[in-house]
Amino acid sequence: MKILNKVNTLWLSTIIGGFGLIHLLVLTGFISPVYQQTLVTIMINIILAVGLNLIVGFSGQLALGHAGFIAIGAYSTGIITKQTPGLGGFLSSVIVGMLIAGVVAFIVGYPTLRLKGDYLAIATLGVGEIIRVVILNMPDLTNGAAGLSGIPISLMNWRLAYIFMVLVVLMIVNYINSSHGRATIAVREDEIAASSLGLNTTKLKVQSFVIGAMTAAIGGSIHASYLGVINPNQFTFDRSIDVLIIVVLGGIGSITGSVFAAIVLGMVNLYLQQFGAWRMIIYAFVLIIIMIFKPSGLLGNFEFKWSQIFKGKSNLPIEQKKEG
Repeated sequence: MKILNKVNTLWLSTIIGGFGLIHLLVLTGFISPVYQQTLVTIMINIILAVGLNLIVGFSGQLALGHAGFIAIGAYSTGIITKQTPGLGGFLSSVIVGMLIAGVVAFIVGYPTLRLKGDYLAIATLGVGEIIRVVILNMPDLTNGAAGLSGIPISLMNWRLAYIFMVLVVLMIVNYINSSHGRATIAVREDEIAASSLGLNTTKLKVQSFVIGAMTAAIGGSIHASYLGVINPNQFTFDRSIDVLIIVVLGGIGSITGSVFAAIVLGMVNLYLQQFGAWRMIIYAFVLIIIMIFKPSGLLGNFEFKWSQIFKGKSNLPIEQKKEG
């Protein structure tokens, strides 16, 4: 219990320290308003990546329809905050977006998650496109292809995005370390063996899928509130692939890897903007090189844990402890 208290204190210090460091860099002008936009984008990508990693990395389901759930969150926030601006309206829109995304994920996930491999990927890709097309063909509510503009942006900033990012990461990590999370990992490793032990494999996979969809809606809400303008073209198949690239690059089954990869790719995109049309070519080349030399991702299945550091110290021989 003593180690647990130390670990909790260190994680809380890390969260507060990260917030304080960013705040200091913003105050000193090191992070300019242009860089703040990149910073918020990185935070949104972290939210999206850890949610998708729960589906792909920990439950072992290749889902390609994440953009659809991002769109649900974005349009929920866009529609509600235009009618009810302010913090209350925004928080209400986040909750509504999460609920809608969760319900849709459950409805489509229960039958589709019985599929495996390429069939599941194609099915989830279709779900994402269906959501986008539905939004596109509801002009009275979503303004169709023109999208929504004039969404209040005065509320959203990097501080609020940081809070949501921390809450989502903590939620996903706690779920993974819970009994349900360990059971989900067991299903990923061997579904037949897990089923023979009495685990409801379909329920566990749908549960992970729903949680991942709800976190995607949160990312979509922040996206809409920060940019102030959304349209269906922002939520195509390419958006799902962008998030999947972060998951694969960081390491499938590593939350630490998803966070690290989102930061790295965000910085790479920022510094490649000066190359204009060559930017995407260089970006793709860098990704290919990384995948050739590190096919398991930048961090593989590595997870940073303060508890492991304490355990490592406690397992040292007495002589080494004294020398340290």
